[in-house]
Amino acid sequence: MCHIGKMAVSLRNNTAHFFTKEVRNAAEETSPCHKKRKVKMMTFKVIEGGGITTPQGFKAGVAHAGIKYQGRYDLALVFSECSAVGAGVFTTNKFQAAPVLVSRQHLAAQEKLRGFVVNSGCANACTGDEGLADARMMAQVAAEVTGCRVEEFLVASTGVIGVPLPMEKVRQGIIEAGKNLSVEAGALAAQAIMTTDTVPKEIGIEVEIDGKRVILGAMAKGSGMIHPNMATMLGFVTTDAAISKECLQKALVIANKDSFNMVTVDGDTSTNDTLAVLANGLAGNSLIDNPESEEFQLFTAALQQVCVYMARMIARDGEGATRLLEVKVVNSPSQEDARIAARTIAGSNLVKAAIFGQDANWGRIICALGYSGAEFAPEEVDVYLGELLVAEKGRGLAFDETVARRILEQDEVVVTVDLHAGEYAATAWGCDLSYDYVKINADYRT
Repeated sequence: MCHIGKMAVSLRNNTAHFFTKEVRNAAEETSPCHKKRKVKMMTFKVIEGGGITTPQGFKAGVAHAGIKYQGRYDLALVFSECSAVGAGVFTTNKFQAAPVLVSRQHLAAQEKLRGFVVNSGCANACTGDEGLADARMMAQVAAEVTGCRVEEFLVASTGVIGVPLPMEKVRQGIIEAGKNLSVEAGALAAQAIMTTDTVPKEIGIEVEIDGKRVILGAMAKGSGMIHPNMATMLGFVTTDAAISKECLQKALVIANKDSFNMVTVDGDTSTNDTLAVLANGLAGNSLIDNPESEEFQLFTAALQQVCVYMARMIARDGEGATRLLEVKVVNSPSQEDARIAARTIAGSNLVKAAIFGQDANWGRIICALGYSGAEFAPEEVDVYLGELLVAEKGRGLAFDETVARRILEQDEVVVTVDLHAGEYAATAWGCDLSYDYVKINADYRT
């Protein structure tokens, strides 16, 4: 089996396991909003087969539009049966694709939304006024087929940059998707947004808020051009929680900071990155409109764990990846220092290559830490591969190379760096750098 095939099987087999482990740990520790503030003890229930249409009132439709490839789903429409508040965060790349610009406008102008339409195969980026008109047309066709207004739809695209959308194919695809909306099509929607992804990425969880069963569903795509401060990814979350637009945006920014903004595959940030959330209130909980409330903290914790799950899936499914790399920086003097250090180590090409080669070259880890810009004292730093201490007080130790290799052979490799300089911590996710990454990206347009 090829490296990519191995990773796809591993993704399918380990999804529920690592997600459940992550959410339990987070729920028992602290709020993502404040280092010392406790969140009510809880666990989030993973919904088997859950995804973007699992929350009440959401449906999806898909189409074989033939945008780049024939015979595969490449267009998805997700629709809320009632009005929903929306929130979003977008790429930091100065070249922002037309759908990003249009979605920003619609989010700013509209108090309520009804859905989003997404295509794969063409990014509609660097396409000028024609591209903006095409992005608006996607929203217009979605609105027409659902009986809504243009401004009530967000738009997203992914694929090759600099190529105009084949709008007649896209238009017909949106019409087809809009005429066949169903809850069951949620899983197909997750497939329709894929590009070089080897598996669809989706999850559904439930949590109790205000005595009500609140559900969050999500789908995402991303495999290459992945780097912090929004990576080349599309992520969508739906929820039936009742929450104000302001609180939803605040929760999303918090959740994104330690999830999608802590994942890196290759150091490249795309033109199209979009993470959007729609909340339609059908769960019937009391409106969450106070960011200091326990209900807001619970919702934000749930949203963050959905985003962490998706971020890990993206890193694990990195182009050509054979294993997931998780970098934990602990006992940092500040939260930002921890984030900077973890992201830099996870993004180091030399570290990633060593992980691929199963080489316990801890020197590459401290080298990346050293140029990260984080504050620390070199003579205090310890480095672990798994639970194996390989460097202490900034100096190498004698360790069993056979044990180290066994650790590096696993599907998930955990590197822990202890700065002994404070009480803050952060985790970043990446993957190894294999031969297949070069092969995939050498002929991406063909």
